[in-house]
Amino acid sequence: MIGLRVLVIGDVMADAYVMGKVDRISPEAPVPILHIRNNEMRPGGAANVALNLRAMGAEVEMCALVGNDEKGENLVSLLQAEGIGISGIVRSSERPTTIKTRIIAGGQHLLRIDEEDDRPTKDSEKSGLLTAALSLADSVDAIIFEDYDKGTIFPELISAVTQKALAKGIPVTVDPKKRNFMDYKGVSLFKPNLKELREGLKIEADPRKEGDILNACRKLAESLDARGVLLTLSEFGMAIYMDGFFQHIPAVPRDIADVSGAGDTVISIATLCMAANCSAETTLFLANLAGGQVCEYSGVVPVRKDVLLREALEK
Repeated sequence: MIGLRVLVIGDVMADAYVMGKVDRISPEAPVPILHIRNNEMRPGGAANVALNLRAMGAEVEMCALVGNDEKGENLVSLLQAEGIGISGIVRSSERPTTIKTRIIAGGQHLLRIDEEDDRPTKDSEKSGLLTAALSLADSVDAIIFEDYDKGTIFPELISAVTQKALAKGIPVTVDPKKRNFMDYKGVSLFKPNLKELREGLKIEADPRKEGDILNACRKLAESLDARGVLLTLSEFGMAIYMDGFFQHIPAVPRDIADVSGAGDTVISIATLCMAANCSAETTLFLANLAGGQVCEYSGVVPVRKDVLLREALEK
């Protein structure tokens, strides 16, 4: 994957971790008292997709909104430190930088605190994002829309970028959420989870029934005029429907520590496979392995290239 250049468009956020030890309950209320030992901040959301791409050796450009605040500056600095291009970052005085703070004691996730404004993008922000995205789309091998419903992505951006990319033969992949679900027309690969697919299509699909999975993937691909659908099914594995080919594979048994960020890893690996012209079967195999691997670590972490390669060769 070294040499590939990818544009990530989407909702960036900072993942903050407050870690410590709990050894007693508060006398004020039946809640644990955390003695803080460590604080960390990591790039999250669409920025975690960028980290996964970098971990695989790709060059990455980021197009996103951050608040015109100290946390936004810190997040941009973290991206720069990872070698991620920030020329597409738009700073907004209209909204704060999204922060998700996880409280962790001894590896146990106790609480998450979210600071965010997820209102739709304002016109002043739209102009900056559209200009940046279209400019960066000229020099990449693939484009990812990483949508967390935080307001960065809007229909006009989706349409303009997708049309330009596909005219140039650049694959466009999507990790969707509810707000823009049916706006991603004509994309190369659309990656919902089962809940998102059920809500987006207003259908029921039993992950234990092969026919249900196939019919749901086919219906979604036809509704979006998408080349392919990659459907994540948690403990039931993953399925792909692309160019008429369908395959469903089970999840690899894991010692699950934290599922946070697994979807970011899946779309990253699948996109690199698309950019490298891998088969649908190979794309599914590698994305399934990588998504499972990151669940073995606590917190949101990127895939490790050496670990992915080693396990892939063992299969």
